[in-house]
Amino acid sequence: MELDYATNEPKMEKDHSASVKALLPEIDQLVSQGQLHQALEKLHALEKKTRSAADLWSTTQLVERIVDICGTAQEWTLLEQEVAALAKKHGQLKQAISRMVQKAMEYIDRTPDESTRVELIEALRVVTEGKIHVEVERARLTRMRVAVYETHGMIREACDAMQEIQVETFGSMERREKTDFILEQMRLCLAKRDYVRLAIISHKINPKYFQREGTEDLKLRFYELMIQCDLHESNYLEVCRHYEQVYGTHGIKDDQTKWPAALQNMVLYLVLAPYNNEQAEMLHRVRLDHNLEKLDLCAQLARSFTTMELARWPAVEALYGAEFRQTEVFAATSPDGEKRWMALRDRVIEHNIRVVAKYYARARVERLGELLDLGRDEVEQFLAKAVVGGTIYARIDRPAGIVSFAKPSDSEEQLNTWASDVGRLLALVEKTTHLIAKEEIVSKIAKAM
Repeated sequence: MELDYATNEPKMEKDHSASVKALLPEIDQLVSQGQLHQALEKLHALEKKTRSAADLWSTTQLVERIVDICGTAQEWTLLEQEVAALAKKHGQLKQAISRMVQKAMEYIDRTPDESTRVELIEALRVVTEGKIHVEVERARLTRMRVAVYETHGMIREACDAMQEIQVETFGSMERREKTDFILEQMRLCLAKRDYVRLAIISHKINPKYFQREGTEDLKLRFYELMIQCDLHESNYLEVCRHYEQVYGTHGIKDDQTKWPAALQNMVLYLVLAPYNNEQAEMLHRVRLDHNLEKLDLCAQLARSFTTMELARWPAVEALYGAEFRQTEVFAATSPDGEKRWMALRDRVIEHNIRVVAKYYARARVERLGELLDLGRDEVEQFLAKAVVGGTIYARIDRPAGIVSFAKPSDSEEQLNTWASDVGRLLALVEKTTHLIAKEEIVSKIAKAM
């Protein structure tokens, strides 16, 4: 049988459309008289001919009519049997199967109870299994089945069922529907607390897609899920980046009731992130946002971390505690909020250590304890952490109780320093000589006149 390469179906050998149009009124009369089986027999007889002749239009009309008869009569078992039998027919046309499944899916919401609904969904999933031309329909059926699982609290089963469908490989599914499907997979992974798989699935979505119009709802759902994922890992810098994307969304930034919360969370998680070049650069960039000045406490907090001045923890706690402890980030009633509040204390102390290291060459441990509001053991712990992190250089002389912040230079660095100093000295001598010569010339000219 010769193929039609445009549709990838066999070429039609005979047109049965006239026979189909003549038969349908007769079928309607039989159905109105309650003679369903006689009507189905006549349809099957003609369907065999149209299928053998590769008449796509006629075959599609007949299989859809079979589904309509069973669905309208609410013969759900018969509907399942007919769809399964028609899909298995030898030489059945792919597009006819696709249209038949789509028609059968229209009756899912008309089922009288949940058990019937589930049976019909499962029957259609069996029909669509392993068939590329109905992969989109199978994905939609799976999502319906997952909704039933969730209704009964079967989160694990729902998550596992969703993972079976790899929509990113579907060429016939629209990109928005693909993204929505992947977001559902991520949501179920979060409900299952499978954070590893959630992170893996998130890479299937390209954030550049959210730059298109009409994708803001998907963008907000995506970043809300990513925020929950990175909060679980205490990856505060990534959480800040996610809130930056949320804050930059037009629907958020243009709404005076929404952007303050997004910007506040962005700043709070940014100061919670461990210090590094990326965190410092982002903090300075956030400070340039004119909206930040409308959030007075957030602006002060950001300023204290970008200014090389001590921020004593008791003062910070007294200034920000009353308001920030009411937020979701530092909620006093939440274990996570308490954990983040203690993390903020660590960030304040680490900032103070960097300030001390900048202005002090040497300091006693007791003096550092006074500046940092810490005991001796805690001072050593925080110093060790800062040194290991590479943010400062420090060496502790425990017997003497002295901390040295001046990094000793090797012979090569000393020679470079001396060479630089000699170079600057010679430059000054040369400039001085030039100025003296200039004054002498000016003086001779003045005397000559």
